[in-house]
Amino acid sequence: GQPRTTVGGLSNGTPPRPSGGIAVSKPVHLLTKPHHLAARFFTSLSNRPPEPGEEAWAESNLLPGEVRLWRRMSNQDRRHSAKVARRFHAARPAATREELAGALLHDVGKIECDLGTWGRVLASLVGGRTERFRHYHDHEAIGARLAAAAGSAEATVELIDERGPAYDVLRECDRA
Repeated sequence: GQPRTTVGGLSNGTPPRPSGGIAVSKPVHLLTKPHHLAARFFTSLSNRPPEPGEEAWAESNLLPGEVRLWRRMSNQDRRHSAKVARRFHAARPAATREELAGALLHDVGKIECDLGTWGRVLASLVGGRTERFRHYHDHEAIGARLAAAAGSAEATVELIDERGPAYDVLRECDRA
């Protein structure tokens, strides 16, 4: 069969990326996405949870195992994921529940890096020099593994892992 992507020796059940493996230690290109990065930085300074209506909407689009993952995300990441998923739904009105779940969980792998805002800034500047920084940079593959283990549909796992027919729309919504 086809080889599987591994993270920390654990298969996430998804085929490897075309490059032959997971993206490892990819520093953010500060010159190509400064607006996105600045906006994410300033919104990440607040620890307030998502608005109750946003939380209810998000959780209504997630399976029980996905809800447990989403609740493990930081308040900042949950606010961001709900905003991205709303943009995604507006850009792709016929999106399936599985695709909306992928949009909501697109950053769920960041729960494994256990980095706050300043740690993420540093990881973005220096790349994957430590295990936690590598987890931050590899959050897509890690998130796909976590979602698969939580019972997510293949379409959800693919979207989290930056694959599938809806990925280009999600990428644009995440960068908006």
